[in-house]
Amino acid sequence: MSRDDLSQHPQHPAFPDDFVTAPYRYVPPPDDLGDIGDRFVFDFRSYDDLEDGQRWSTWLSVEPLCRGPEPQPDWVVTSQGAIDTELGVLKTGKEADVHLVERADPLDPAAGVVMAAKRYRSPEHRTFHRSASYTEGRSMKRSRDERAIKRKSTFGRQVAAGEWAVSEWGALVRLWNLGLPVPYPVQIDGTEILMEWITAIDEDGAVATAPRLAQTRPSPELLAAYFEQLTDALATMVQSGLVHGDLSAYNILAAGERLVIIDLPQIVDLVGNLNGMTFLQRDCANMCGWFRSRGLDVDEHTLFAELMAHAF
Repeated sequence: MSRDDLSQHPQHPAFPDDFVTAPYRYVPPPDDLGDIGDRFVFDFRSYDDLEDGQRWSTWLSVEPLCRGPEPQPDWVVTSQGAIDTELGVLKTGKEADVHLVERADPLDPAAGVVMAAKRYRSPEHRTFHRSASYTEGRSMKRSRDERAIKRKSTFGRQVAAGEWAVSEWGALVRLWNLGLPVPYPVQIDGTEILMEWITAIDEDGAVATAPRLAQTRPSPELLAAYFEQLTDALATMVQSGLVHGDLSAYNILAAGERLVIIDLPQIVDLVGNLNGMTFLQRDCANMCGWFRSRGLDVDEHTLFAELMAHAF
């Protein structure tokens, strides 16, 4: 049926003279858009192709529960047009590597942010040293996965990588919601966790990655303030039934005058894990030993007793 035949058909309206079938529909000229609501009008902005070491932001591709807790800090970039750019490796480890990633919208670069991306390694490049004692008391949704992990099969190692990432993500979210000094967890995608990049001002006045506590030589006053911060954080954790499990001066960052606790995949339940008390005692011994080596008179037994008073 031709266009002329359609225009004569009683069930079809007459077509305008400038109607064309290409590409697919009739588009009215700009002066005929006056009656269209503003919510139906948008500006189209094109983006350049991605370069090597770049990817489109994965913020909108993950489930809502895989994004950080609300309220989100104002520095979190949620633009659909944002691009993630690899900036290099920050730290390597036996189980995971930490990279620096910049997330920014090319049309709004000033609002970009640099984050830390912790990526648990693939089975062929990873040797997990986490003891099974850390997972005591944890349950898995699928018994098949649990059996595969115990057999240490290829599939089991893949499941383990995901489980450690999920465990660290859950710990970061939980501790952040408790108000504890941990990096803000931005999102988790598979075995990658994007989190806040903890920085400090170096001797040259430039922004740099905050050093580990073990690398610092704080003044006596700052050392005492650090220990007080650590005690408060541990007390809050045990009140919620949580133990870091692998706490040392290498798992704490010194961001100026504040401490930030990192490396949390092995976090354990103080009561649900049979080794919970042992892990807490070891954490106390590790930290008090380091503070004593810097000249602060502290005792791990006194700290452990104080924490127990908070726990029960």
